[in-house]
Amino acid sequence: MTTTDSVPDQALIELDDESPERLYELFEANGWGDGLPLVAPTSGRVDAMLEHSAGRPDEVLATLAPRFGRLTRRVVAVNAVLAGCPPEVFPVVLTAALALSQPEANLRGVNATTHPVSFMTIVHGDIARTAGFNAGVGAFGPGNRANATVGRAIRLLMLHVAGARPGFGDAATQGQPSKYTYCAAENADESPWASYPASIGVHAASAVTVHCGENPHNVHDMEAEGDPVTILGKYASAMTSLGMNNACMPFAEFFVAFGPEHAQSLAKVGLDRDGIASYLHEHAALPLRDFHRHFKGYGRTTWQELSDEDELSGMTTDGGKIRIMVIGGPGKHGSIIPSWGMTRSVTLPLTA
Repeated sequence: MTTTDSVPDQALIELDDESPERLYELFEANGWGDGLPLVAPTSGRVDAMLEHSAGRPDEVLATLAPRFGRLTRRVVAVNAVLAGCPPEVFPVVLTAALALSQPEANLRGVNATTHPVSFMTIVHGDIARTAGFNAGVGAFGPGNRANATVGRAIRLLMLHVAGARPGFGDAATQGQPSKYTYCAAENADESPWASYPASIGVHAASAVTVHCGENPHNVHDMEAEGDPVTILGKYASAMTSLGMNNACMPFAEFFVAFGPEHAQSLAKVGLDRDGIASYLHEHAALPLRDFHRHFKGYGRTTWQELSDEDELSGMTTDGGKIRIMVIGGPGKHGSIIPSWGMTRSVTLPLTA
């Protein structure tokens, strides 16, 4: 078995037994892994991953905070093998890791906070279809190898390269289940709108979005044959919680993932992403007195501090911070995905 750390001090560990039990013991003894069984990253398996990469395996591409471990294609490949990824998803893992290394993601803050923030990875375009990602029924749940292993590989990179281990580099008070894996695909085939990357100016056959936030908060509306007022009213209601970081940080993003049925109902009356975001910005609001009582001005704007307490204040400073896409299958459900706050989502074209 071969494992490889960041260059230049590559390390090889030779085992006479690559059984799951032996590998489990090794990783547990060294404080590695995510607590689940792992696939041995043999040279052959790592090389199979790297066949889906066009660059030099040991080129340093970025560092991942808070440990500032060096990210190379080989390091990504080792962790992708450990997670059980099929080789064809390797470019998705690599692109997501590079996206998280961007300054706007604020990886040091994300990994070090007591908030249970995790890394949502959304796959868009051709690669979602060719590599078998699930964009439909149960997209955020179990049962699909590409979704499950890509999300897990990202978490293993955070553990092994960024150093985000609970109690050391990850201070999350309770954590959340999505810290094991958090990956889905955009359901572009059933979306009434252009792909999400195209809507923010990323025009590529395949792309990857990362967002640092909470688990999906389910929203359902089965009333009035798809009345857009009742649909959006429920999404706005779900967004107005004083317990989420978005409440004290109105500059933070929300992701709104509509199921196809809700999206089609909204599109039938002519609503596009901008119209929906504008509506949610206006209606996902609470009296200023609530913010004043709970947050003592932290993160609020000057207008919010000086205005009458009866004034309604939105959960975001503007509709542009409400990001909309279609994920999932049949059923009148969707979700809102709050942000940690001091972070921005990143969407990149697929890279190898």
